[in-house]
Amino acid sequence: MNFNGADFHVHSDFSDSSYSVEETLKKAKVLGIGAMSFTDHDHTETYAYARPLAQALGIALIPGVELSAYDFKRGRKVHLLGYHYREEAPHIRALGQEVLESRNRTSHQQLEKILAAGYPLDREALRPARNQEKTLYKQHIMRALGQVEGESPAYRALYKRLFKPGGLAYKEAHYVDVHRALEAILADGGLAVLAHPGQLDSFDLAEDLVREGLGGIEVYHYAHSPQDEARARALARDHGLLVTGGSDYHGTFGKNPQLGAPKLREEEIQALVFKKR
Repeated sequence: MNFNGADFHVHSDFSDSSYSVEETLKKAKVLGIGAMSFTDHDHTETYAYARPLAQALGIALIPGVELSAYDFKRGRKVHLLGYHYREEAPHIRALGQEVLESRNRTSHQQLEKILAAGYPLDREALRPARNQEKTLYKQHIMRALGQVEGESPAYRALYKRLFKPGGLAYKEAHYVDVHRALEAILADGGLAVLAHPGQLDSFDLAEDLVREGLGGIEVYHYAHSPQDEARARALARDHGLLVTGGSDYHGTFGKNPQLGAPKLREEEIQALVFKKR
């Protein structure tokens, strides 16, 4: 079976993308993407909703999630992708709920600071479109402030002024320990993949996670340099990890405006779709 293209790192409006599941799948179909995974942040509800829509379009959809975690040993954020977990996923859901609740509290605290500073804001635009957890993200606040193009100079300038260290509303949400995140994915029968290690400088963590059951590494990502790709591929070769890749697509909210992971080889696509190491 030939999939002709894939994208295993895609977000929807169930978390922090500007586009709905339907819109994203239609875009994927037009682009000829034959295999895909929605990896919305810290929850798994997208898959059940998207599966019949993907089937109707002839797109092979696999369960996915992106867990927001932290490497406390090195003091860094780290993201883990989980694929092929059992659909009920109680361990992933329980862990993700911690993050979602913290993110929601943090976003509302940030919102109050922004309102107190007198920024004009469209409250209707604050409502998450379809996020079943009703989590408020910074991207929703930016949309309510009239900024929707994540890579525009105006968006970047305002985002930095509000949310980056030293900004008016800067505050970090609680992230779970990365080792707990890995355990949760494995406990739910999933394949754990280290997400964009070049972007978050988590290559040195990979060796630790391999010993604990890491099954793959995201080689292809828009933020990866050729050196990052080579380093990730070497880790995959040395430890028997699956090679994955994706656009990390967030619609107009994100830095990458294009769906698809064109560098993924057909054998790499099939290995992830059919979970063959």
